[in-house]
Amino acid sequence: MPPSKASRFFERADQREFLLCQIINGYLRYRFVLPYFRVVSRLGDGWFWYALILAMPILHPEAGLALALLMAATGLVCTLTYKGLKKTLIRERPFISFPDIHCATPPLDQYSFPSGHTLHAVCFNSLLAFTAPELALVVLPFTVSVAISRVVLGLHYPSDVVAGALIGGSMGMVASYALPSFMPLV
Repeated sequence: MPPSKASRFFERADQREFLLCQIINGYLRYRFVLPYFRVVSRLGDGWFWYALILAMPILHPEAGLALALLMAATGLVCTLTYKGLKKTLIRERPFISFPDIHCATPPLDQYSFPSGHTLHAVCFNSLLAFTAPELALVVLPFTVSVAISRVVLGLHYPSDVVAGALIGGSMGMVASYALPSFMPLV
């Protein structure tokens, strides 16, 4: 079976991004980098977001429950979106394509494009930026760390992270318009 247009595109993109991936992944040689980004990655698996969703009614009393429900619904849409894209586009992870890239933590799924961790993190952060900006600022350093962790840990190419951020940011912005619809539910 001939390679698809997507696979040919990603093969070229992988070659172009290899050096940048290798440089960013090389930061693992610093002692504090690996433990920090492993913890960030593990929390970005969902644990940080689940805790934030559960805490929303306390952190944002006037609309927290509605915001928690919206975040949970949006998180589900994010998961379906990135899983569908990964199964359709089939981009190998950098550590699979390039043995020089060290995989510092096991991936949650098989394919690379887009970064689901980044998609969720940016989606939730942008949703908060539109609905609870003071909280969005507090969460922003974690969101940025999640995005960076994906490349440092050898799990994603920079373009996977950028795509995840663009998709997630768009989804968060669209979801923020739905908050008034969730208010009557609480």
